[in-house]
Amino acid sequence: MVVCAVDARDEISGPVTATVMRVIDGDTFVAEAHVWPGETVRVSVRIRGIDAPELHSRCPRERLAAAEARDALAALLDTSPVKITNIGGGKYYGRVLADVETEDGEVAPVLLSRALVRYYSGGRRQPYCG
Repeated sequence: MVVCAVDARDEISGPVTATVMRVIDGDTFVAEAHVWPGETVRVSVRIRGIDAPELHSRCPRERLAAAEARDALAALLDTSPVKITNIGGGKYYGRVLADVETEDGEVAPVLLSRALVRYYSGGRRQPYCG
């Protein structure tokens, strides 16, 4: 087996079908990506374009919001498998960054419309608590 590091400039357009194994927080989950017939790769996926509250925040209000966002993402991804597209690697702490879609549509806009996460396009993260 050959393992290659994914560079931040590398991107796979997809779609890649994946089975969700577990939801980590409101913008990240672990999946088994079906890359070849009979072959899967376990990967952490951060959803592109959103930022969820942090479960380990010092702020109790943010921790509650984080649990709500995580539970909502888990409910959305419960219709596994999902499609991941525009898959990029690099600086995301061992995760890939990707657009995620279920049979009902894209995930990020749903979480944004419910005000469970914030729009995020990179840069410094805005705190949820003052």
